This record gives sequence, structure tokens and C-alpha cells, in this order.
Amino acid sequence: MHPRAGRVAEAGDLIDVEALIDAYFDQHPDPENPDQRVAFGTSGHRGSSFDTAFNEDHIAATTQAIVEYRAQQGIRGPVYVGRDTHALSQPAFDTALEVLGGNGVTALIDALGTYTPTPAVSHAILTHNRGKGASDPSRADGIVITPSHNPPRDGGFKYNPPHGGPADTDATSWIQDRANELIAGGLKDVKRMQRAQALHTAQKHDYLFHYVQDLPNVVDIEAIRRAGVRIGADPLGGAAVDYWAQIAEMHDLDLTVVNPQVDPQWGFMTLDADGIIRMDCSSPQAMASLLEKKDQFDIATGNDADSDRHGIVTPDGGLMNPNHYLAVSIDYLFSNRPDWPAEAAIGKTLVSSSLIDRVGGRLGRQVRETPVGFKWFVPGLLEASVSFGGEESAGASFLRRDGSVWTTDKDGIIMALLASEITAVTGRNPHQHYLGLVQEFGETAYGRLSAPADREAKAKLKKLSPDDVTATEVAGEPVETVLTEAPAGGPIGGVKVLTESAWFAARPSGTEDIYKIYAESFRGEEHLQQVQAAAQDVVDRALKG
Repeated sequence: MHPRAGRVAEAGDLIDVEALIDAYFDQHPDPENPDQRVAFGTSGHRGSSFDTAFNEDHIAATTQAIVEYRAQQGIRGPVYVGRDTHALSQPAFDTALEVLGGNGVTALIDALGTYTPTPAVSHAILTHNRGKGASDPSRADGIVITPSHNPPRDGGFKYNPPHGGPADTDATSWIQDRANELIAGGLKDVKRMQRAQALHTAQKHDYLFHYVQDLPNVVDIEAIRRAGVRIGADPLGGAAVDYWAQIAEMHDLDLTVVNPQVDPQWGFMTLDADGIIRMDCSSPQAMASLLEKKDQFDIATGNDADSDRHGIVTPDGGLMNPNHYLAVSIDYLFSNRPDWPAEAAIGKTLVSSSLIDRVGGRLGRQVRETPVGFKWFVPGLLEASVSFGGEESAGASFLRRDGSVWTTDKDGIIMALLASEITAVTGRNPHQHYLGLVQEFGETAYGRLSAPADREAKAKLKKLSPDDVTATEVAGEPVETVLTEAPAGGPIGGVKVLTESAWFAARPSGTEDIYKIYAESFRGEEHLQQVQAAAQDVVDRALKG
């Protein structure tokens, strides 16, 4: 733990915004350097201009590749374009509009010229495409410019196809490879127009109004208003800032925007556990300022920079562990949505808590366990065969109250509002509901840590087979199952090992020289630590084998 974790950032922690933006335009990537190539992970291409990993060349080439990809797919409708509050999001937004305009593609941008949360872009795409067939050329897709909760020095750029959610590997691999090809060719095949002309050509869309006015169809806003739930919403300097103010006004809620400040340096943030400014609403260190105010509200919530993640704070429980809140949300929703499909499943990633499996068993619902990445929930949410999809990293979405699709990307705003609905309808807040689950199923200890790994080790970890794991026990319990494919299908990109009362999973980081270990035990914190130690030993031996 960093000695200043949880304390407000100091001047020396802040980025030089002008230098960051200058580097975006002045630095040019080396196509032969793997660290400077376009690389789409689970959430698009991310990097910093300071590292020559997120620059104008990257965004021009990636946007051109998206234009060519959508043309191949027969998509000729508009592109919904949103951006968050990171400093690099504005120049990347401008570059993308220049290339879209140069290719004659209509861009739909925010009517007020401000920020757009990721879920609002997904909502807009799905609304536009409602009733259109899979080959209808008027279908729309989208670009979201955000590195999510990453530090202020980073930029991010992701593509959402007509299904409204994160693109699958077939799409991202093609876009990535074509973008790198364009960069290697000196961008000679990238078509652009002048910025002023591109802004004039783009059309305006009122993302905020259409999203906020539709919220009562996914969350019981009337119940929240009637109960008078006192809500404190902290956008953490992100794209939800105007949305929360409009939610309070349009729906007449007792809702206070705790901090409406937008600052590309995020100078008001408290440092995360490692001493970095990171807008992670699931981190008690990053959420320290809101936690100080927890007694002022019945429910306090946080979002990350693009509002696809949620953090839930209660007066009696503080910041909820994301896994605990996912389990509570599932238990409540599947008991209070009578119009949801009777056979629809629960979606969880394989690094999410086994408490979800126990809740699902009691509800009589199938639990689909997928690889990491929200893209795995898109088909199920779209066709309503999955009513709820959630990740341990505090990202989730769920169906409308009538059982139809709401968003196919993570929606931190509805997950935050759901905490108030639970409180209003049941008279108990989500933390109190979690204590009930503990009485029923036992308490879970969950943790995530990192271990060093170079590029070669990460590549080997990604390709492990069950036979590579030779351990027969973990923390005193026999190994029951070793997985490198998720139960619902798809490669893990690592390994998951299960025993009777615990499990761990190890996956390589896409951006750092580390691998991540996720672990859980139903035998307490001490046993969890034993599982984590065993996990590192098991993985290290497998990598050396």
C-alpha cells in the first residue's frame, strides 16, 4: 500500500496536460516496436502519448480501419461517437471526426458538445437499430473514446458494432491489423478533412435527454422518488457529471451531485492503493472522499470516467465489494422483474464470485460463466437469453423491466440507481441484503493481486493447457478442476483452478509486465491468503515446465 493512498493528490502527482496533448500530435509510433503498435485488448486500444502508444497516427489509422471494416460488413448508417473527460479524448475525438468526414461517414456527436458515457452510446446505437435486420445497410455503430478508469495520462479508443456492445475478437483483430498496416504505410491511405469542416459535417444527437428520459423503463424510478431515498452521486470527474444532474431534475429525485468538477488532471482525486491517480470506483482508496460523506446519504455512488463502472456506498457498510453487490443485484432483480423471460440466465465472468453461483442455484437460474470481457454477454442481452451480465471489476448491465434489451455495454449509471431501487422497494440497503446472503451461504473472502511476468511468460500463460498444471492440491484441498476454457465457451487466456471451497484464476495483463491472480475462499481471509500463495507457486511452476 502506498503511504499516501487515500489522500488527495499533490501537485507532483499531476500530469502536464499541455505536454500530453503536444506529444499526441508530435510523436509518431515506430511500426516495428510492439509497444507502439495499435493493440486492441478487451476494451479497445489504450495507451499514453508520453509513451508513443496513443497518438494522432494511431487514431487516424484506427478510424480509417473502422471505416473500411464497417463497409465490408455492409454498415452504411451513422457512427455514434462519444468521448469521456480524459485529456487525450478531445484530440482523439477531433482526429476521428476528420477521418470519418473524409470518408463520407456521418458522425453523430453530442448536441451540447460535451461528454458522453459509454452506456449512452450503446443505448443510442440500439435505439437506432431497433427493428432493423442483420443485413440492413442503414444500421448504425459507434466509437467510444475512453480508457475507462485508467490514469489521466492515458487515452482509449474502442469500437461498438451494430449490436451496441464491445466488438468481438474477429472485428478487433481485423481493425488492429489494418490500422498497423496503415501506420506502416505512412498513413497514405487515410482519408481526412479539415477539423472545422468535420465538425460542421457531423450531426448532433441529444444523448443525454434520450438516455435519461428512458431510465424509468429499466429502473423503478417512481419507487425511489416515492421512498425519498437520499442519493449522493460522485461522477469522479467523468462523463456522467451532467447526466446525474439531469436525472435529479427530470425525475425529481433527492439526489446530490457530490462533486461536479471536471479536471483533466484529476487533481481532486485521492490516490489509489499504488499511489496512482485512477478513477476506480471499486477502490476504497480512490473513493475515499465519497466515503467520508457516506453518512449524509442513504445510498452514495461513484462512476469511472466513462460511467461503465459503479461503486456502491452505504452508511453502515461503506464501499461494497463489487462481487457482493453483483450477487445482491442478481438476487433482487430476478425476484422483482416479473416480466423477464422465465428461462433467461445469469451471466458472470469466470473471475467473479462463486457466491453468484449459489444465488443462481437458489433462484433456479442457469449461470453462464464466460471468459473476461463484457463482449461475451452481448448476444445473450441482445436476445434476452441473459437477463443480467456482470464482471468482478464492477461492470454490469441488465434488461429493461419489460424483458427487452437496455444496453449491451456496461452501465454504471443503472447499476448505481438500482442500489436506490433496492433500498426503496425492500427497506434494506444492498449491504444489509449482502449480510442476509452471508447468513444463507457463508461469507466469501475475495482478492486480486499481481505477479511479475515478461512478454514471453505472459504469452506462455495465455496458451496453457490443463495438462500444464501438475498441482494436485491448493491450500490443503485437492484440485477438482483445471480450466483453460470457460464453462460457457471461449478461451480464458490463462488458467482457473478449483477446489471444494476455493478457486483461483491467473491471466496475463494486456498492458503491464505482470499477470493477475484472482482468488476466492469460503473458508475465510487466512485461507484466501494461502490460496493466493499457492496460486503464484502453481502458475510459476507451470510457466517453467
